Amino acid sequence: MSGEKGKLYLCATPIGNLEDITMRAVRVLQEVDLIAAEDTRNSIRLLNHFDIHTPMTSYHQYNRIEKAHTLIAKMQEGANVALITDAGTPGISDPGEDLVRLCYEAGIEVTALPGACACVTALTLSGLPTRRFCFEAFLPPEKKERQQILEELKTETRTTIVYEAPHRLVRTLSELLGVLGDRRVSICRELTKKHETIFQTTLSEAISYYEANEPKGECVIVMEGRSRAQLIAEERACWEELTVQEHVEQYLNQGMDRKEAMKQAAKDRGVSRREVYAALLQGV
Repeated sequence: MSGEKGKLYLCATPIGNLEDITMRAVRVLQEVDLIAAEDTRNSIRLLNHFDIHTPMTSYHQYNRIEKAHTLIAKMQEGANVALITDAGTPGISDPGEDLVRLCYEAGIEVTALPGACACVTALTLSGLPTRRFCFEAFLPPEKKERQQILEELKTETRTTIVYEAPHRLVRTLSELLGVLGDRRVSICRELTKKHETIFQTTLSEAISYYEANEPKGECVIVMEGRSRAQLIAEERACWEELTVQEHVEQYLNQGMDRKEAMKQAAKDRGVSRREVYAALLQGV
């Protein structure tokens, strides 16, 4: 190995169709000194298909910190390492993010080879707005944290993307419906594969369908965001339950001066500051 430090290559791999790997990724996987794979038993099929004989080692959720230090030590000695996940882009909803962070802390150069990513693929196929979106990956299994995230999503106006396994799909759809209310969704399954399906529906209709038809294959839920107009209307309705005096006092209690409190109350209620001032004079 040379005296220079090696580099970490984040190599995207196909999420289904093997033809989706890039020529650059194949070349890099052939040329690096070591491939760190989420599951070597799964990745060996990909490497065999492209006649890649580079040595592999495992890097996954359960060894991500200890193994990261081992890989960094090799790169500090000059080895080039490629990181691959079972499918898609390393670092997206997998432990690759830890390795990237630790590489930067150790002064190791990191580069990415773009390619397949299930969340972006599903978003572009969903038929829902794509300009603004948020990605939640798999909702956490811990009940309290899961509920907190669902509550946050109630007011999310961006298109939201969630991953889910088929055997938990109905449960997750039911939770989304219960907390967020009915929304338009696209359920994307088996992306890039022979039986790829994009089911454009609503949360309530999707639940009914999948209760009668067992889902198969990994699923991506793409859900419309909350209507901004509806959100503003609900916020104003809440403010209107207060008198103008109570509304302004709420901001005064937060440390605002009177002029700024009146301005903010007017904005909240969708009226002019003059109207707020007049209401205060009348004591309403």
